[in-house]
Amino acid sequence: MKTELFIDGAWRPATGGATFAVIDPSAEAPFAEAARGTAEDVDLAVKAARRAFDDGPWPRMSGRERAAIVRAVGRLIAERKEELAALEVRDNGKPLPEALWDIGDAAYCFEYYADMAEAAEAAGPMPIPLGDTRFTSKVVHEPLGVVGAIVPWNYPLLMAAWKVAPALAAGCTIVLKPSELTPMTAVELARITEAAGLPKGVFNLVTGYGAEAGAPLAGHPGVDKVAFTGSVPTGSKVMQAAAADIKAISLELGGKSPFVVFADSDIEKAVEWIMFGIFWNQGQVCSATSRILVERPLYAPLLERLAAEAAKITIGGGMEAGVLLGPIVSEGQYAKVLGAIERGKAEGARLVWGGKRPAGRDTGYFVEPTVFAEVPLSSWVWREEIFGPVVCVNPFDTEEEAVRLANDSPYGLAGAVMSDDLDRCERVAAALRAGIVWINCSQPTFTEAPWGGYKRSGIGRELGRWGFDAYRQVKQVTAFDRTQKWGWYLK
Repeated sequence: MKTELFIDGAWRPATGGATFAVIDPSAEAPFAEAARGTAEDVDLAVKAARRAFDDGPWPRMSGRERAAIVRAVGRLIAERKEELAALEVRDNGKPLPEALWDIGDAAYCFEYYADMAEAAEAAGPMPIPLGDTRFTSKVVHEPLGVVGAIVPWNYPLLMAAWKVAPALAAGCTIVLKPSELTPMTAVELARITEAAGLPKGVFNLVTGYGAEAGAPLAGHPGVDKVAFTGSVPTGSKVMQAAAADIKAISLELGGKSPFVVFADSDIEKAVEWIMFGIFWNQGQVCSATSRILVERPLYAPLLERLAAEAAKITIGGGMEAGVLLGPIVSEGQYAKVLGAIERGKAEGARLVWGGKRPAGRDTGYFVEPTVFAEVPLSSWVWREEIFGPVVCVNPFDTEEEAVRLANDSPYGLAGAVMSDDLDRCERVAAALRAGIVWINCSQPTFTEAPWGGYKRSGIGRELGRWGFDAYRQVKQVTAFDRTQKWGWYLK
């Protein structure tokens, strides 16, 4: 299987014809070749998007007309759900039930923003009351422009949908650069936009490496907004590149999210949500609740139950029946996760369970679900994102201590609290310095609700109406009543 770039409504090889191998992480073997885009390809794609925005019909269509095409994209994704999920498994390694969930969410994302495009048109301009009745004022929203979207490998199609759907619904044009580790469903998304009738140049796809394609996209003067999801170091570089032209920017970056569990919690429910919060998608989740703080009376029994349940998790290839933990996405990420586990042991954390390649899995980037306890608060594994199935557990004695430890982090993407005392849950939720807080659960994500973090976890919000407004400009239009006399210079 060999894929090409999609630029200005046409499929074409990368400049020079270069490609790169796409690896199946459960087989450690290539299964496709993708076009290796360069700065020259990015330039062609951005110029196509620029023409489509400045001169094409898309930004000038009614919200209802755009919605019909955006909704068609969602419908075509849904119709190909099984096929796209299987491709996602091969590309990323996640278990098939998780991939099916992701593809369903991606389809719904397009449907949701199609509805929002229609609702925004129906709402019309917003009148602004003024103190001077000789003037009338209104606020209108306009498409922001050309969007450069750079998405990660952990949710390949879903993260693309989070950016592409609201951008298209708002009337923007877009250049999408997927991760070089997982480009395949982005290629299929391009085919779907083509089949849905999107005008040429509105959606463009450049596959390739970050330094060769992502960096030129972030710094291109023809781009009006950069939307990036990924690591903090790369996000910092993207922000610096965007600063040269004062581009609009949204950054959804890493996290080291806390989960505070009080002693009155049901231990079975606590263990279930802890496992979902860290082992789903192999722990390759920016919001993963990887720091668990447990009130001391529950600490020892919870650790025992957590280790016992972690040992039962079925590990294997994503297409194997009953598998709950697939391989890490790539050889490089696999080495990073194993290195982090070794570092945790060296720094004095107690390894309760896991920490190595599972028995009988000699091929594939597999890591056992790993549980650390009594983790030094200054250690790297307690403070930094591992992005793998590794959880750190520590005790606390008071609510105040739990909040202090939870907030003692440079990150602030998400957090969770569990207790039968709902007043206490609300207090802790209010005290956590994070953009997303879950009460008596971890990780449920809804297209309708805002997504984004505090501190080093990012800038701006995706999803909901916040994600839609991120792709719209706000314009004030103020008019003077021509029947009135101004009388400032001419008396």
